[in-house]
Amino acid sequence: MSASAPDLPADVLLDVRDLAVAYRNGRGEEVRIVDGVSFQVRRGEAFGLAGESGCGKTTTALALLGLLPTSLYRPTGEILLNAADGLVSIHKRTERGMQQVRWAKVSMVFQGAMNALDPVMRVSNQIGEAIRLHEPGIDRRGVEERIAELFGYVGIAAARSRQYPHEFSGGMRQRVMIALALACKPELVIGDEPTTALDVMMQAQILQLLEDLRRDLGLSLILITHDLSVLAETCDRVAIMYAGEIAEIGTVRDLYAKPEHPYTQRLLAAFPAVGGPRQLAPAIGGVPPDPADQPTGCRFAPRCHRVQDICAAQAPALRALDDERAARCHFAPWPTGSTT
Repeated sequence: MSASAPDLPADVLLDVRDLAVAYRNGRGEEVRIVDGVSFQVRRGEAFGLAGESGCGKTTTALALLGLLPTSLYRPTGEILLNAADGLVSIHKRTERGMQQVRWAKVSMVFQGAMNALDPVMRVSNQIGEAIRLHEPGIDRRGVEERIAELFGYVGIAAARSRQYPHEFSGGMRQRVMIALALACKPELVIGDEPTTALDVMMQAQILQLLEDLRRDLGLSLILITHDLSVLAETCDRVAIMYAGEIAEIGTVRDLYAKPEHPYTQRLLAAFPAVGGPRQLAPAIGGVPPDPADQPTGCRFAPRCHRVQDICAAQAPALRALDDERAARCHFAPWPTGSTT
């Protein structure tokens, strides 16, 4: 098998096409909580997924790894991983087949390390278990050397690998989770809110660690967060999600300099400028829609400060604005400087 799909550029590592995740309500009707999500992640790139809680960011990530809870399923979507040893059609893999993908090709740093790590196992045993699963021929000394190397990557003394999760601080536990995610040398790492519940100084250290590892190890990174300031410092490109859809996607530079979707405009306006006016930005009124009762037209229309008649009647498509930019708005691109 060739190292890349005929229609997939060699510099693209992950290609997600029309991904949907749904559940059945009490009447047996399909309710989509992720709907028609498409994006690509390039080799060595940091790609951000941002939006309010409940917009579908984490569900999208779990679908990529085949870790959806039993109540959810994937009605549509292709997930293609252009791995070094050949193309992997993740969407066609069985659970047994996914065991060969998770951690060996794609790994995840989960939100809340204390909940993700087994509290009654030494962290060395947890990391070693993942290594032995994917490298059955490795001996004990080889596992110990790998763990020491991993702890060196994340800035923890190798001797501490024999400790239990509760013996580490919150920031150190998150570093252990990153070491676990790197245990089997994946090409793509997904960070799901990796700085949640950490203080500002520790958040900065964890983000810098991820950036250093991405550069030094040649990793690709998907970073999931609701904090746009985090993405500005870490990512090359960003997708803004709203109500299960991608509202806007583009490079960090373009998206932050001139947001084209009204939702992105309001999100960015919520961050005060250093030295700017000491006043609160206008709030986004209302609440995100119920997935089981989405608006007929644009899903953001009931909360939009720029809504017009067509918005309530017709759902906009995610429309390309240039080679790197797309927005789900009838009126994008907006005039230069028009963000109110």
